[in-house]
Amino acid sequence: MEIARDIIDKNGLIFAFLCVGLVMVFSFWVAKHLLGNKIPGVAIAIVIGLALALLGGNKGIADVPLFAGMAVLGGAMLRDFAVVSTAMSADLSQVKRAGLAGLIALFTGVSVSFFLGVLIALAMGYTDAVSLTTIGAGACTYIVGPVTGTAIGASSDVIAISVATGVVKTIFTTIVTPLIAKAIQLDNPHSAIVFGGLLGTTSGVIAGLAATDEKLVPYGALTATFYTGLGCLLCPSVFYLVVAFF
Repeated sequence: MEIARDIIDKNGLIFAFLCVGLVMVFSFWVAKHLLGNKIPGVAIAIVIGLALALLGGNKGIADVPLFAGMAVLGGAMLRDFAVVSTAMSADLSQVKRAGLAGLIALFTGVSVSFFLGVLIALAMGYTDAVSLTTIGAGACTYIVGPVTGTAIGASSDVIAISVATGVVKTIFTTIVTPLIAKAIQLDNPHSAIVFGGLLGTTSGVIAGLAATDEKLVPYGALTATFYTGLGCLLCPSVFYLVVAFF
């Protein structure tokens, strides 16, 4: 037992990757075999992560010596690298396929989601600009929330709320998309591009479109990918200044 603990202590980051990998495998297994892919595995993994964070202190589960490597894996450096790598996976030349409608959908989607999130934060009793902006960013996606919160100095509790807000949006998008697809004529590449730009939650859009028509997934994923990058640019800068001004 002591030998195993010594090995883990010396390889904390590797052990952290192993733990996250096991959580992901379990989450996707549950999503596929128990939930019929109605809720994406990513969303389940995030909920598990939030639950595990309660076991620790200010740094979450990283405060437990056995899981100290989580502090590095979940730190700003690797998190921001993951965001950038996600955005880089999309070919900029393909943005032209979205056209003006896709561009308008992106800015509209980010703006509407953010300010709806701000209203939710106000209803929860938050009044300071940092908290309002962080929770508003979380309403965009569960990635934009923590990136924004870290950038403007939000507390860990507020960042957790922003992540939870994004997870709820992802689950809602996944479940509702196939139910309303016919009503909103979500049956062609152009509408899928606009849909991805308006909703933005990549995993939710992909899962929802996959349940609707798998051929539409690449088109929705295209604009949804850029949505996260746009949110990470606007929320901690322009939108934060707007909220602080008012």
